[in-house]
Amino acid sequence: MKQFALLLLTTCSITAYAQTTPSAEEITRRVADNIIATTSFKFINNKTKETFESTKGKDTSINVKAESKFNRWQYVNGVLTIGMMQLADAAKDAKYSNYSKKNFNFIFDNVGYFKRQFDAGTTSIEYRPVMRMGSLDDVGAMSAGLMDVYALDKRKDYMDYLQRGADYIINKQVKFADGTLARNSPRKMTLWADDLYMSVPFIARMGKFTGDNKYFDFAIQQVENFNRYIFDSTTGLYFHAYYNDANTNGVARWGRCNGWVALAQVELLNNLPANHPKRADLIKLLLRQIIGFSRYQDTSGMWHQVLDKPNSYEESSVTAMYVYTVARAVNQGWISPRYLTIAQIGWNALAKKVTPDGQVPDICIGTSIEEDIIYYYNRPKELNDTHGLGAFLLAGTEMIRAKEKLTDLNKRR
Repeated sequence: MKQFALLLLTTCSITAYAQTTPSAEEITRRVADNIIATTSFKFINNKTKETFESTKGKDTSINVKAESKFNRWQYVNGVLTIGMMQLADAAKDAKYSNYSKKNFNFIFDNVGYFKRQFDAGTTSIEYRPVMRMGSLDDVGAMSAGLMDVYALDKRKDYMDYLQRGADYIINKQVKFADGTLARNSPRKMTLWADDLYMSVPFIARMGKFTGDNKYFDFAIQQVENFNRYIFDSTTGLYFHAYYNDANTNGVARWGRCNGWVALAQVELLNNLPANHPKRADLIKLLLRQIIGFSRYQDTSGMWHQVLDKPNSYEESSVTAMYVYTVARAVNQGWISPRYLTIAQIGWNALAKKVTPDGQVPDICIGTSIEEDIIYYYNRPKELNDTHGLGAFLLAGTEMIRAKEKLTDLNKRR
């Protein structure tokens, strides 16, 4: 009788826990709704502290900036746009896609104000990359997000920018002799793992939009070359950098840069034609990465800032990126449903961290490359840093879509 009572109590406790634990949709909406609520869609003059919704009729001033971090032209907000657009689809709620549409309207409706200063020789102004593209960070991720918004809002100035962006990445960005995308700062002719995301998702979208295989060819070339340069077969992880001047890899298998590689490979498969002859090989590369990073998932469910260093802190952006990668690959039928438990465990850990008002903690701030591992250990982590929010929305969205698969999988375990 005691054993029966204990079993009944345990069963009731599990049922109660399941009933009180917020769903993936509830948690994801909480984060997205907080972003929407804290986006002002205003400019601020940092000198006079005046705020205004439109620059029309204002005297040009180098002190004018977007007030909200979510209204700025930064690659992290390109990822955020994609996350919002995907959430709108998964949750069947247009307020999230409308938010992204409003955001790009806000930028492009006011860009002429800053262009007048740019044309006069002042380059350190808001939305500079819209006028002059100088790096993959300036172009790739924001263009991928803008491409998704363009499907809803076919403004000519959007497409003008997108065409310039694609031309910049393919024809003007610095590259190795074999065509691999590179950077010249802070060290000349260096490959950053991050740049696979800062190029491939947008270029793959251009391939799907135009039907021109040159875009797919370029994107596939980058995925293959990056895998050749920075994949570490001894760990199954990726190095943050490859130094062409010394023919050697960097020191760190940094979390988020590995996440960028994963997201880029997923985005290529998202947009590649189903019958493309390279699809099977690209799925093998993605599965190789999934198996590799799964070895380093902490018992908490999280992944670490430096993936193979468990004494580095648990970090939210890479965890979100990996949850999305696995869940998306399963949802699309690219890999076995059995891998979904990796995403489920990661999501459970990540969701528990979200604050009641919808903020995500433990996100590493922007990070450059360095030759010492301690630099990566010491990068600060912040609450609701923009480097992790788009990835969180993507992770949550795929977990929403994986609901039925998770139910079936857990029944069989």
